[in-house]
Amino acid sequence: MENSRSTSIIFFAYTAIVLIGSINCRDNNNDNLVTNQSALFVFGDSVFDAGNNNYIDTLPSFRSNYWPYGQTTFKFPTGRVSDGRTIPDFIAEYAWLPLIPPYLQPSNGQNQFTYGVSFASAGAGALAGTFPGMVIDLKTQLNNFKKVENVLRSKLGEAQGKSVIARAVYLFHIGVNDYQYPFSTNSSVFQSNPREIYVDFVVGNTTAVIKEVYKIGGRKFGFLNMGAYDCAPASLIIDQTKIGSCFKPVTELINLHNEKLRDGLRRLERELSGFKYALHDYHTSLSERINNPSKYGFKEGKKACCGTGPLRGINTCGGRMGVSQSYELCENVTDYLFFDPFHLTEKVHQQIAELIWSGSTNVTEPYNLKALFELN
Repeated sequence: MENSRSTSIIFFAYTAIVLIGSINCRDNNNDNLVTNQSALFVFGDSVFDAGNNNYIDTLPSFRSNYWPYGQTTFKFPTGRVSDGRTIPDFIAEYAWLPLIPPYLQPSNGQNQFTYGVSFASAGAGALAGTFPGMVIDLKTQLNNFKKVENVLRSKLGEAQGKSVIARAVYLFHIGVNDYQYPFSTNSSVFQSNPREIYVDFVVGNTTAVIKEVYKIGGRKFGFLNMGAYDCAPASLIIDQTKIGSCFKPVTELINLHNEKLRDGLRRLERELSGFKYALHDYHTSLSERINNPSKYGFKEGKKACCGTGPLRGINTCGGRMGVSQSYELCENVTDYLFFDPFHLTEKVHQQIAELIWSGSTNVTEPYNLKALFELN
């Protein structure tokens, strides 16, 4: 209880400092809009979404702006698909940045972009055909970044705008929806191509966006490889004859993806002068916690805190499948790895963020994010 109280005090003190910093930035003098901190620009899916899907025309199943999401730290739903803070929230804290807002948030001031912004969208994929019309796909996220880049150059001037882009760190998590989507609907691209070619499309689209960001001036990038979502509670109940078993068709795709992403980043490092990156082995980090929860301070590694059915693997959390839909909610969320059938709790996010931020080369390599933020 005392530890929890201390954590809350530290968090709110940090928030106060950040808010004061934001207020001090609101000055008509452009010099005051530029900070010495590297900005954080976030691309991806529900693992990183800070609430962009709150502002798009989509189904309730692609939003998390209702209780009990957000119950732990914010005490209200923000659109983050968790009980509290996400990995980018912790990375921002470690980098002494404010909470990175969603790009579509109406209250965004242009000066806030100097600290960065999140383009991530729950359900998004690297392929435009993944949940089309329901999410903000990766290419659209890139187009939104280009708009921000134009705002920065216009507001700050060419030199200072270019400096913000060059100093910034670009954080990515994308692809898992591309591998889950074909098993929930008919995908002509998936059905008409060998698995390896399909993975090439996903990784190829991702690296194409990285190259575009590099072309604009980005040099420092952070990535998570694909986590063991084939063993998330939702995946563990897909095959009703093997409840509790990982979903092997997705396992194959995830393993291929991680090999190709690693090789693709190494290739970019050779081809692009000044390209620096941190790649966290999220697959191993998550697998270890699923299989050995008690080692990391959890009681449940395979059952969700919120949902219904076996392992609470049916995603009814917060009435996600309909207003009248009931759901179960655990008493102590800190005992759980998964908050809902597919998304992690704040406690896990903090553990993973620490590994990305300052982990050794056996978990995050060739740089960690702390090293990237410190690079000029």
